[in-house]
Amino acid sequence: MAERDLEGKLLGSADLLNIINGDHENRAKPVTSSLPMNGGNGIYSYSKNSYYQKQSAGVEREKIIEEIREKLDMKTLSSVSNTIRLADLGCATGQNTFMTIQTILEAMQRKYKSQISQSCPHDYDDQMPEFQVFFNDLESNDFNTLFTSLPQDRQYLAAGVPGSFHGRLFPESSIHFVHTSFSLHWLSKLPEELQNKASPAWNKGRIHYTSAPNEVIEAYACQFAEDMERFLNARAKELVPQGMMVMIMTGIPKGMPYSQIPTGMLYDSISSSLMDMAKEGIIEEGEVDSFNLAFYAASPEEMAGIVEKNGCFGIERMELTNPAAWMKGPVDIPTLVTHVRAAMEGMFSRHFGSQVMDELFGRLTHKLLDISDLINSTCQEKVQLFAVLKRK
Repeated sequence: MAERDLEGKLLGSADLLNIINGDHENRAKPVTSSLPMNGGNGIYSYSKNSYYQKQSAGVEREKIIEEIREKLDMKTLSSVSNTIRLADLGCATGQNTFMTIQTILEAMQRKYKSQISQSCPHDYDDQMPEFQVFFNDLESNDFNTLFTSLPQDRQYLAAGVPGSFHGRLFPESSIHFVHTSFSLHWLSKLPEELQNKASPAWNKGRIHYTSAPNEVIEAYACQFAEDMERFLNARAKELVPQGMMVMIMTGIPKGMPYSQIPTGMLYDSISSSLMDMAKEGIIEEGEVDSFNLAFYAASPEEMAGIVEKNGCFGIERMELTNPAAWMKGPVDIPTLVTHVRAAMEGMFSRHFGSQVMDELFGRLTHKLLDISDLINSTCQEKVQLFAVLKRK
């Protein structure tokens, strides 16, 4: 999961200066200030409060292994170079990124052995390529905490790559496998229309397109399509032919209102909490009107259309899954709010002030508890988008 900026504008690895051999036309415009998820190891740190993300990503584990086993040609990929390079984009902090990379690495090693053993049954251990993993997020990510958690027994060389994944990060044709989870649903910036009081997309009293007019939803959708086009163009240059990319993000069935899923209920409850605080004089109502979350959930059909329009990738798999399939009981609302705070507090604190954060998240907890039956009745919806692409 990635990051966000001043006034809630950016998020998920967004528009900062790009690095490492990116051409000028492909580079994203720089952003002057960014706010990461809560770093360190404190009570509200992301490293200690990303269990839900870990479990939701784990739902896709066997699918990733299957796609590598059935569709990734390790023999061809390793024939040009003895080093296989992986990138995790929007890595954040904590153990989640390392666990996912280990799953991918082991699946690639097994596939390599199965292919090589067919022609050289006794030599594949000696021929096993080296693996290098690049952990990417915005410059303001807590890379110190991330790298102090690196597994000591890892079977790969590790490197950090700070910068926005909406632009170039790596040299041309240098990466063999890309993974990104819970990052691409964050937009690089807010649609400009949301900041214009004269626009039909002026989002007064809300912090998201949940329960908003169609003009607001369309503005978000257009920005998402623009961001994904830039993301795909950058990855198309960096991935080798037949290289694979796995993307996990929030999604939604085509035509379903966002207010009908738990995340939409969460955002409506945050809006309501903030408006209550404004009415009580704790914050200004204008502060709520000028704040929006740059978060968008695409349908599989929408995402497929963007990929097909780009033309550089073949779609190997594109589907919605249930991110809460691992849950055996009701949603633990206080724990959920702590996870939300770990991921988003920086945005709210910068805009509304750190002194009201306890008030905001306390009110949010009470509001979600009041609708916990509704949340639990919808928490098994298929609202996680899993996509596997291959570079043509």
